[in-house]
Amino acid sequence: MNSPPLLDGTNYDCWKSRMSAFLKSIDSKTWKVVLKSWEHHVVFDADGNMTDALKPEEEWFVAEDELVLRNSKALNVLFNGVDKNMFRLIKQCTVAKLLMKVLLR
Repeated sequence: MNSPPLLDGTNYDCWKSRMSAFLKSIDSKTWKVVLKSWEHHVVFDADGNMTDALKPEEEWFVAEDELVLRNSKALNVLFNGVDKNMFRLIKQCTVAKLLMKVLLR
């Protein structure tokens, strides 16, 4: 299967099972980002305390890049796995796990 299952608003239970299998078929890490979520990386101050400032992408470590790549893959699949009406509900989502929560409503 090359394209994700399509959610039309009436087939959520079937879609959810098929979508989880589809995401897992990409790789387990892509599925895990839907389960565990992803947050934008932040800057730490000189004492090692987390700040509210977002870390610029060009300063991300390889591991941080991998996490955002997994989130992007999951978002791509999920955006392409819904019809136009469902897409309107999720088009502003930037985190795959939060996107799934929106669809649960």
